[in-house]
Amino acid sequence: MALSDAEPITTASKVLTAIAVLLAVMMVILDMTVVNVALPHMMGALGATPDQITWVLTSYIVAEAVIIPTSGFFAERFGRKRVILFSVAGFVVASMLCGQATSLAEMVLFRLLQGAFGASVVPLSQAIMVDTFEAKNRGKAMAIWGIGILLGPIMGPTVGGFITDHLGWQWVFYINVPIGIINLALIIAYLKQTPTSAASADWVGALLLATGVGCLQMLLDRGNGDGWLESNFIVALIIISAACLTAFAIRSFKRPDAILRLDLLKDHNLATATFMIMAFGVGMLSTIALQPLFLEHLLGYPASTAGLVMAPRGIAVAFGMVFVATTIERFEPRWLVLIGLSLAAAGTYATTWYNLDVDKFWIIAPGVVQGLGMGMIFVPLSTLAYQTLPKEASDQAAGIFNLARTIGGSIGIAIAATVLTRASHANWQSLGAGINPYNPAMASWLDHTGLDISDPHAMQMLGFELSRQATMIGFIEAFGFVTLSFLVLIPLVLLLRPQPGGGSGTAAPF
Repeated sequence: MALSDAEPITTASKVLTAIAVLLAVMMVILDMTVVNVALPHMMGALGATPDQITWVLTSYIVAEAVIIPTSGFFAERFGRKRVILFSVAGFVVASMLCGQATSLAEMVLFRLLQGAFGASVVPLSQAIMVDTFEAKNRGKAMAIWGIGILLGPIMGPTVGGFITDHLGWQWVFYINVPIGIINLALIIAYLKQTPTSAASADWVGALLLATGVGCLQMLLDRGNGDGWLESNFIVALIIISAACLTAFAIRSFKRPDAILRLDLLKDHNLATATFMIMAFGVGMLSTIALQPLFLEHLLGYPASTAGLVMAPRGIAVAFGMVFVATTIERFEPRWLVLIGLSLAAAGTYATTWYNLDVDKFWIIAPGVVQGLGMGMIFVPLSTLAYQTLPKEASDQAAGIFNLARTIGGSIGIAIAATVLTRASHANWQSLGAGINPYNPAMASWLDHTGLDISDPHAMQMLGFELSRQATMIGFIEAFGFVTLSFLVLIPLVLLLRPQPGGGSGTAAPF
């Protein structure tokens, strides 16, 4: 039976609201990475080149980043429930269209629609959880919400690999249809409508923000492939993005009708948590981008096997969140963040010891440590972000917080890809200098294989091994960057202001 908006929220309705929100978040977030492993299969079906097929990812990310800042305005104007319903319904329809796409142009258009419809789900779902659960249970609420945010991208390659190998790439999109229908039923039945108002918006500022964020996301996604400042296209995107975002900030900081209320960043905790979630996104998303490449392209794992090897990290994320949810009332959230960052850094540092003979255990074990740390970071950081804000600011604050998370992830992927590419190239040149007839190590290798340096097959084998070793060193340097991204956040924990008394009080049921 559907809840009336005037009825008090009972324990059962809170749980069902959380389930509805979690399902929506996981569906939308999962689609950011679930498509990655299906791209090679989609290339042939859509007649796309390796360079062109990446627009399937870019279009979704750009559309999501552009629409996220408007979510607070639409929630105020039409109410959260209507916006969430419209978003999930549109996302389901766009998913069906993606599965039916027969050309790259169609796929990019439908992915733009997917990203645009799904964008409001994440920030509004977080605002719903903040307002549904009282302050003493907000850590638990953020743990539930965080499962969708963190498990979605982490489990994406696992789910995508299994679906692609057994059902075909189209089902990466079709799977959203039954899940979305169930989700719509839960939203209709259990989400409460929020009051609406005839809110006005600064549409000039909104256009500046959309253009700036859209260009920023595009340059981050395309920069490495296009050579960054060597490309006139990337330089133009940098100039447009910087100009638009600067103009938006100057125009909107004190405007009450700004599409994104930057004045909320005067709140110390929101400002610090927003910066930290952006930096955390750098480490988290770069890890998720690097791991499948390492396993599939360097170690030769099939997509489904790579997904299974990465799955324990997702399980560890869930355990980390459960641990935080049960202890956040007794400990200062910022110390939980500190422990989480230390674990994430330690787990990532272990990956810098990898080599081409690494076995599955040493791939899984660091991932578990890293996942446990990630789960411990996200929940208290999300809790602290809203701790000192008025309730009516939840929607706008969620828009700022999640836009920062999205941009941070894009920055992380861009930097990691650039480090990997340039380090691999530099090491290919330095290692290649050792392939000469005067190198005793090469002479020993030739004796061992029984080949002569003049044999074309020998040079082919040497070239292949050179490429593998140079790329391996490139991955080690990229993993080192991710480790550093976690370590530099540790001092920032001290900037977060704790709750009076250190915890949230006595634990209470939902």
